Amino acid sequence: MALRSTNPVMKSVRELEGNQSGQQQQGAPWGQNQGPYQGYNQQQGYEQFAGAQAGFSQGAMNYGQEQMRQEFQGYSDRPIPTQERAITIDDVVVKTGITLAVIVAFSVASFFLGANFPALQLPFIVVGSLGSLITVLVATFGKKMNSKVVTLVYAGLEGTALGTFSFLLAGIAVGDVSAASLIFSAIAGTIGVFVGMLVVYRSGAIRVTPKFTRFILAALGGVIAVILANVVISLFTGNYDIFGLYAGGPVAIIFSLFCIVLAAVNFLIDFDQADKAVRAGIPASYAWGIALGLAVTLVWLYTEILRLLAMLAARD
Repeated sequence: MALRSTNPVMKSVRELEGNQSGQQQQGAPWGQNQGPYQGYNQQQGYEQFAGAQAGFSQGAMNYGQEQMRQEFQGYSDRPIPTQERAITIDDVVVKTGITLAVIVAFSVASFFLGANFPALQLPFIVVGSLGSLITVLVATFGKKMNSKVVTLVYAGLEGTALGTFSFLLAGIAVGDVSAASLIFSAIAGTIGVFVGMLVVYRSGAIRVTPKFTRFILAALGGVIAVILANVVISLFTGNYDIFGLYAGGPVAIIFSLFCIVLAAVNFLIDFDQADKAVRAGIPASYAWGIALGLAVTLVWLYTEILRLLAMLAARD
């Protein structure tokens, strides 16, 4: 069975590129057909690049949240600055909603621009991924967790990379499942996990203790170390995926499932951060930093769910 997409956008790209990809293999494993997107190595490189960026961003964001928590640990004992009111849960909800809306808008735009102008795909991925990672690092180490500009710049850059990543990943090898259905399934799955973890947090079924936080940070550090090693070894060996993290095999599926679970439990840390910020009465501008943390976790979760669905669909 030929690995193909039934999405009209994917068909239009195939028509634009003509018969250059006529050597597409029949029944090949996920990612191993030449397809309309310049073949396996390029797609694997895109996945590795996007996965590394998402993992590094999550690690930096967790560090930034911990620094913010320590900074305002005793804030409730100090007077609120007269020029700025205290944060409320409504601030967090509104700022998070604005951030996600910007991500979605830029994702949709880059998805269709990448579909109609293939030359833009690589710049969108590289500039969007690197730019969003840099903004997270600026927010974390530049102490800009209260910056509206930094958060919205991140949203625009991440949305640009995310839309193109969705187009490339879901459009290369999805069996008889349309790319659109995979993307909407990934979005639904991300929302479902987010709501589920919010219920878990509110019910107190899992308490975010210092020990729990250290365990999650250690697990995240391990994931980042593996991704970084994969990237570094790739540079010296020419093998785009020496550990098989993105090849669609059992190792890739297990790794993706682990990242999904890790991203899901990171929501508990994000929710706890927001809860403690409201109770401590920190300045309202820091709602942008909390929104940034939630957006980073949502993006990582979505990326991993989409990648997993694409792998599973291609194995059918």
